[in-house]
Amino acid sequence: MTIAEVSKKYDITSDTLRYYERIGLIPPVPRTKSGIRDYDENSCAWIELMKCMRKAGVQIEALIEYVALFQKGDETIDARKALLIEQRHQLQERMKEMQLSLDRLNQKIDKYEKGLMKAEKKLR
Repeated sequence: MTIAEVSKKYDITSDTLRYYERIGLIPPVPRTKSGIRDYDENSCAWIELMKCMRKAGVQIEALIEYVALFQKGDETIDARKALLIEQRHQLQERMKEMQLSLDRLNQKIDKYEKGLMKAEKKLR
């Protein structure tokens, strides 16, 4: 697939795709004989993974480290697993914090709704 096709498919700009490759967020993309990026199934799988991880708030640095470890081969399996476990822990903590914030917002909204109901009753 061309960079334009991948950009459209994953709703990521071509510049972002080039940036991901340049900083090591995805492994190097295969090239045609003329040097044009030719995204294969493997490249697309990396893009999907990184898009998902970034949406979840996983740090770019951790993802770059993960890719670098992956490229070193099977001897890094334990290190990769440990990195993913740490990122999962951080994500779980953020989710707890977000749930607390959501609960607080819901309480505030509930107070407003109850207050509005009392005001409406007084008007009747």
